[in-house]
Amino acid sequence: MTGARAVDERLLRLCRGATVEICALLAGSPSASSDTGSGIPRRTVVERTGLTALPDAGDPTLIRVADRIPAELVIADRAIALLPFTPRTAGPAALREVPEPAALVVHRGPLLSTLVNLFEDIWNEALPLRVCADAARRRAVDGLPAGPDALDLAVLSLLMDGLTDTSVAKQLGLGLRTVQRRVKRLMELAGVTTRLQLGWHAAAHGWTTARRPQG
Repeated sequence: MTGARAVDERLLRLCRGATVEICALLAGSPSASSDTGSGIPRRTVVERTGLTALPDAGDPTLIRVADRIPAELVIADRAIALLPFTPRTAGPAALREVPEPAALVVHRGPLLSTLVNLFEDIWNEALPLRVCADAARRRAVDGLPAGPDALDLAVLSLLMDGLTDTSVAKQLGLGLRTVQRRVKRLMELAGVTTRLQLGWHAAAHGWTTARRPQG
């Protein structure tokens, strides 16, 4: 379908017709998503760079933040999806150059299953909104640097090699509490809550290239 009015009306019908759950990938603020109706759970992943601010979420488990989403998408009840065509959307040049808003309505079938799986993959890798918001506010208040320092990276490199906190402390000549504080700092910088998430973030952002101390 083409035309801003047609796309908006179809999105509104899709959201209001949902009875179980709505899943969405958005490039902008969560407040830009359509009304889903009373009591309908909604899981939303928002692209970090698309946020003009980090809003407070009533339930942080339902809004997550990803570094990048491949395309905007709304899925209702895993039964129907709306896939807007924008200059960001992968596909034939003819579709990317549509002169007015356009969208593809996807019903049950292999394509819908693929879109559902795409959403779940991105959702599982994304971080809760409140974690990202708290980390950003903490850095602003405390004046923390935007990235880890050399010692942070040395600690992280050894941890990702499988060493325990105690072994890292011995190899670097540090106290155990110092290592644990460094790990906590790294998690705050990355905006994550688990060491598994920290490892994924470190690999994605090139934090694993530090030289280890010799000896």
